[in-house]
Amino acid sequence: MGMNKQSFIRGTFILTVSSFFTKGLGFVNGILLARFLGAEGVGLLMIAHPLLPLFITMTELGLPVAISKLVSEAEVKRDEARVKRILAVSLTVTGSLSVVLTLAALFGSKWIASIVLADQRAYYAMVAITPIIPIIAMSAVLKGYFRGRQNMNPLALSDIIENLAQILVIIGVVKVLLPYGLAYAAAGAMGAAVIGEGVGLIYLFAVFKWANRGKVKENPPIPPSASLKGDRTLRDLLRIGLPMTGSGFIHSIYHAFLPLLITKSLVLFGVGVEVATKQFGLLAGYAIPLLFLPSFFTQSLSTALIPAISEASVDNNTQLMHSRMDMAMRTALIVGVPCTIILYLWAVPLATLIYHAPEAGVLLKLLAPLFFLHYFEAPLQAILLGLGKASTVMWNHVMTNIFEVSLIFVLGSNIGIEGVAMGFGLGILLLTLLNFYSVASTIGFYFDLRIIVKAGAGGIVMTVTSLAAHRFLERMELGQTIALFGALLISLVVYAATLQLTRALRSGPKTPTITPVS
Repeated sequence: MGMNKQSFIRGTFILTVSSFFTKGLGFVNGILLARFLGAEGVGLLMIAHPLLPLFITMTELGLPVAISKLVSEAEVKRDEARVKRILAVSLTVTGSLSVVLTLAALFGSKWIASIVLADQRAYYAMVAITPIIPIIAMSAVLKGYFRGRQNMNPLALSDIIENLAQILVIIGVVKVLLPYGLAYAAAGAMGAAVIGEGVGLIYLFAVFKWANRGKVKENPPIPPSASLKGDRTLRDLLRIGLPMTGSGFIHSIYHAFLPLLITKSLVLFGVGVEVATKQFGLLAGYAIPLLFLPSFFTQSLSTALIPAISEASVDNNTQLMHSRMDMAMRTALIVGVPCTIILYLWAVPLATLIYHAPEAGVLLKLLAPLFFLHYFEAPLQAILLGLGKASTVMWNHVMTNIFEVSLIFVLGSNIGIEGVAMGFGLGILLLTLLNFYSVASTIGFYFDLRIIVKAGAGGIVMTVTSLAAHRFLERMELGQTIALFGALLISLVVYAATLQLTRALRSGPKTPTITPVS
């Protein structure tokens, strides 16, 4: 086979460990940017950045998910020729599209900027990020291939390499460009992201070549059915890919116009454009990354879930599907409880220590309780994709985006930045509920009630412990940082011990304690 297939649990573990490092590095990256550029500079980056997902969505056409699903199905049937066709077709499509889009983005940059950018100083950052489009498109195809093979090592390492390269370039470039003004420094930070992605792609390509080094090289005569199969492969890829593209496209357009919508609603509320850019920086650059930091765990789980559920559904193995779903939901709960408690209880001290921005802590505290549902949203979406329900995922996103836009605008123009944050939180609530309903009505949904009670008990014990530990460490006068992180560490150890004592970490019963929802 040339490449080892890993078990679902091992694949999840590898991705989780690497995601932990990647998120950590990304976080260091964010702190460096916050220190170098300040809230206003980060605001400029956040205004320019959402254009990127839009271009990438148009280039990828949702193929990475389609590749991972189709490759894992071809693996079950041991159809090596199909795997090659999937790769060839995908690379041709994304390669051609990315070149066209990059050129269009560069030539039309002035026009795009005049329509989309809420603050024109973000123009240079927007131009600097454009060359990343073909790099990400190629990487995405290779990552989809490795995912389908259920070999997660290359994905894990490429992400770490990417982030390291990016941090090194940022430290060098942003300092040099700062004297020329914020707009150029922000462009330098975007350029660093391009270089990081480039280094990651070189690594992925090298691993791919190395893994396939032993394969037979001579070209067999091409049978007349080959082009027909190529067409069929494209059709299969697009059947899954296009709804994903629709979903991604709406999501990207939404995120490209979101900075404009938020800054406009804040201006309507009565703050100036500069203050609005700064407040948007606090929300999108400071509070939201902190909320997303722990979700690396559920994201890794989701990445491994798509091919795993897909494989189980090809074999019509309902029991395996449910046991994988049970593991995903259990993990989301066990990770989500402590993270939500920490981000809610210690929002202001965390934002003060990490960013020197206590005002970001206020927004963090508002969002943390609703964000608890996000830990379930990603695995539920992965289950739907594994079951081939890409169009359901798309419609769930569409409904959520319409709901969120209306709320953000109404609440933002009436309450200010806190209203915008509430709009975000309620959007996550709706999306999770829609995905839950879609999974439940497709294959039913089992969940062991006892695990909820055990995780809840762990959360209560953890809260009491962290408050007591913080008070004790403050009395010792060891400094704010040690008091805060010491208390967090102690409370996490106590939480883990409580789960161990109540046996919450054991896998669930074979007979579900809740009847399926359908």
